[in-house]
Amino acid sequence: MTQMAIAAPRPRRRIRRDWAGWIFVGPFMAVFALVLIAPLIYAIYLSLWRETLIGGVSFVGLENYVKALEDPKFWEALARVTVFLLIQVPIMLAIALFAALALDSARLRWVPLFRLSIFLPYAVPGVVAVMIWGYMYGAQFGLVADINNWLGIKIPEPLSSSWIMVAIGNIVTWEFVGYNMLVFYAGLKAIPQELYEAAEIDGAGAIRTIFSIKLPGIRGAMIIATLFSIIGSFQLFNEPQMLASLVPNQISSYFTPNIYAFNLSFSGSMFNYAAAIAILSGIITMVVAFIAQNPEGLFTRKRKANSLEEEQA
Repeated sequence: MTQMAIAAPRPRRRIRRDWAGWIFVGPFMAVFALVLIAPLIYAIYLSLWRETLIGGVSFVGLENYVKALEDPKFWEALARVTVFLLIQVPIMLAIALFAALALDSARLRWVPLFRLSIFLPYAVPGVVAVMIWGYMYGAQFGLVADINNWLGIKIPEPLSSSWIMVAIGNIVTWEFVGYNMLVFYAGLKAIPQELYEAAEIDGAGAIRTIFSIKLPGIRGAMIIATLFSIIGSFQLFNEPQMLASLVPNQISSYFTPNIYAFNLSFSGSMFNYAAAIAILSGIITMVVAFIAQNPEGLFTRKRKANSLEEEQA
């Protein structure tokens, strides 16, 4: 009788966890939690309370958020930065894209000098940039005043109520065109050379190469640049806040959501309501950035849902 050998169960191999990655990620995670997560949690905590001189501090739940949603100053500030976003961001990204395509065309001379000259304003601190442009905008003392005196004309004042948003948009564009140009330029350099060779064999010209290879190839870079620009527009603060010292009548205390939250907190001592304004602005920014990040997916899901409903009907 043959006895079947029963194999002894193999001992389970103990999986050893490798914690080496956390040695590199750990410092970043600690700083990230300290400077972003902790303040965010504290701001949410503050927004749920109300401090009064007589009643002290009391828990009010979402009352500050309801008050913010009914606040016309908050909506006016939000509408202002939305208009700023819709006009300034496309112009800035178009200029940056054009500059990146020019650099990548291999038809320019002194490319490093051209690249540095466009990127240099990004290295200038925002406060210094506003001071430079604020002086040039001056109709009584700056470049605009000199042009008026030399030519004997009166050009529109950039710091007047009609042109103040254009003036701010010009400063922001001047500051960040170089940064976005480098993002696009890096994306163009990452496109495989084989695609250009195939396009050349097929007889594609420069314009066809741009629209069929270069622009689709940097789609990811364009989304990233758009995302950062949207976030930056909703966080608009330095430029109008600095210009307010030159033209205080043109920059209100609620010119942008960030300025409104700043003045509520440090001028009005309304820390709890300011925290609610800040959290609400952050949520709106995240929603807009998410929609802008993947608009095709949003419409695709909607079309799929409509098709499914039609099939079921």
